[in-house]
Amino acid sequence: MNKGFNTIPKEVGNMTRTFITAIFMALFSQTVWSAELAEIQLKETLDEMRGFCIDIRGHKQRAKVKKGLQAHSCYSYQGQIAVDQAFDKNLLKQNSFFMPAFDVCMEAKGRFKGASLILSECKDKDVQKFELTRNNQIKLVGESNFCVAIGEEESKKGGGGTPTHLMRAITLQDCSTTKSRYTTWKINN
Repeated sequence: MNKGFNTIPKEVGNMTRTFITAIFMALFSQTVWSAELAEIQLKETLDEMRGFCIDIRGHKQRAKVKKGLQAHSCYSYQGQIAVDQAFDKNLLKQNSFFMPAFDVCMEAKGRFKGASLILSECKDKDVQKFELTRNNQIKLVGESNFCVAIGEEESKKGGGGTPTHLMRAITLQDCSTTKSRYTTWKINN
């Protein structure tokens, strides 16, 4: 007879499997990606002393990839880059804003002012190729007019953090008419 999880009460077995999975995911994310992870942070803090980072809507491991990207309080103040704000630093140099924990790439919904930023399977499409320019703007490759910009509106309060985390929209905006404080980014690791 096979002994192991089958002889453990179902509730204990489920808790054990969940616990082991959580430990594995934590160790895997720390050891495999830690040297390569980077967060993309707005240089200007605006009304958020912790800074704003490009973030998946939702919460860390439970982020909702289909809901796209936003600007959110950076989590690095907690001691590490969170999975829903973590980009592969090496791929940034190749114009790919890849989020390894979710196996998706940043993508512009189109090449127009106000286009939202979504996440989808990496397919090397033109709307998935972004570059960090010399003046620290994130632009679609081959597109000189539009860059990634944080919303100028007042921040919305999130559901956690002390003080409460803040959120703003991020979209493509006309770089020549949008103030640089909303379009200038830096890479942190």
